[in-house]
Amino acid sequence: MNNTFYLTTPIYYVNDKPHIGHAYTTILADVLTRYHKLRGQDVFFLTGLDEHGQKVQQAAAKRGMEPQDHCDDLAPNFTQLWDKLEIKYDDFIRTTEERHKKVVREALQKVHDAGDIYVDEYEGWYSVSEERFITETEKDSGEFRDVKKLKEKNYFFKMSKYQDRLIKHIEDNPAFIQPEHRKNEILGFLRQPLNDLCISRPKERLNWGIELPFDSDYVTYVWFDALLNYTSAPGYLSDEDKFSKWWPASVHLIGKDILTTHCVYWPTMLFSLGVELPKTVFAHGWWLMGESKMSKSLGNVVSPLDLIEEYGVDPVRYYLMREMVLGQDANFTMESFIKRFNSDLANDFGNLLNRLSGLIGKYFDGVVPDPGELTEAEQDLQARATGLDEKIVELIDNFHVNEAIEETLQVVRFINKYMEAQAPWKVAKEDVKAAGRILYAAAETLRICAVHLAPVMPDKCSQVLHVMGCENLHSAWGGLLPGVKLKEHEALFPRLEINE
Repeated sequence: MNNTFYLTTPIYYVNDKPHIGHAYTTILADVLTRYHKLRGQDVFFLTGLDEHGQKVQQAAAKRGMEPQDHCDDLAPNFTQLWDKLEIKYDDFIRTTEERHKKVVREALQKVHDAGDIYVDEYEGWYSVSEERFITETEKDSGEFRDVKKLKEKNYFFKMSKYQDRLIKHIEDNPAFIQPEHRKNEILGFLRQPLNDLCISRPKERLNWGIELPFDSDYVTYVWFDALLNYTSAPGYLSDEDKFSKWWPASVHLIGKDILTTHCVYWPTMLFSLGVELPKTVFAHGWWLMGESKMSKSLGNVVSPLDLIEEYGVDPVRYYLMREMVLGQDANFTMESFIKRFNSDLANDFGNLLNRLSGLIGKYFDGVVPDPGELTEAEQDLQARATGLDEKIVELIDNFHVNEAIEETLQVVRFINKYMEAQAPWKVAKEDVKAAGRILYAAAETLRICAVHLAPVMPDKCSQVLHVMGCENLHSAWGGLLPGVKLKEHEALFPRLEINE
């Protein structure tokens, strides 16, 4: 079995300031890769920026800058935020890098040589905002801004040639498009005649792009360029050993708004290139404010930086991962953020560490007691803790991140119930050894829960493990060593007050 895991985010449009939607996708990618690292897999996590196209050219002109300078100026908005969000990517690709442009040119030539590109004159409706030709139906929907009629000669990719092959691949590989309703959406789309894809833009209209290797009067359509980043970063056409190690991608993580490009354009491009398709494309939902998708034009965008500065990184990561059922939309409200913080983090998780370290401090001078022989109550606790491994692997493999978190929190809540039932503060007055057994079992179970929550809250969970003197992220029972002195600590998550 191949023990590698290669995950990508979409590459974000350089013109946008990163908002909670960008942050969500990238945190989710980070969380998934950390979970896969925990089980000993070799992980490659790619993110980056899409820097070509008409909107970039126009935005640069408006600022009186060259497009490359404009991109160089904006790119740090993303890398700095990812650093603040504790996102540990392995590669950050920009489509203006030579390593990427070289692959795009070579890939275009390969597709051309395969007879899958032809020249034709096309007249139709062009959406400047989407940077593509749209159908009459799409124009009439009113969902596309800045639409105009264009007639021009362009190069086309024979996407329709691969329509039946793509349908068969989707039907034969149930995990290829997830969740299920997105797969059905694409199959519905593919039951209609599939148009070929216009993959060029004349330089007289757009010059900020990668020049076609077979016609210097044209640049590449931005999507044909952008999608190839998933192969250019792991070494396609440049490092065969590296590429064969990582490809096919395990997961392309995307938002549902770019489903067609990733599940129709991309696989047909790969068919033409003779490259294996990725194992899974997973389309998550949108973050909503009320009933509306967050968008710049509506002015309802939540800044992740503002949230981090106010509440810290880990609570923001926790809320975003816990609150959204992957594949569905989720509603962001400050009230739900504060409630989730107080109930899960302050009351259940953080308070438990305070109780345990306080009681071990009081009755054992802050030194981890010897568990001795576990009774039935501790064995039950141990079984719940060690049973998390299998449950979480299955949930993460099925993209149920919120449920994996909830499974762990249920064990945390059970520790609290166990403490109430066993009352070690009473037991200690008559049998210190028995109180030590109770406290050890509770603390060791909390340690294991911290290991399982570490992909979501890396900083706070490492603090918990540091307090317990066991920094390693392993979840086998017995990692907490008797005789170790607990380190002093502040409250992990002081409760937040809700301003009415």
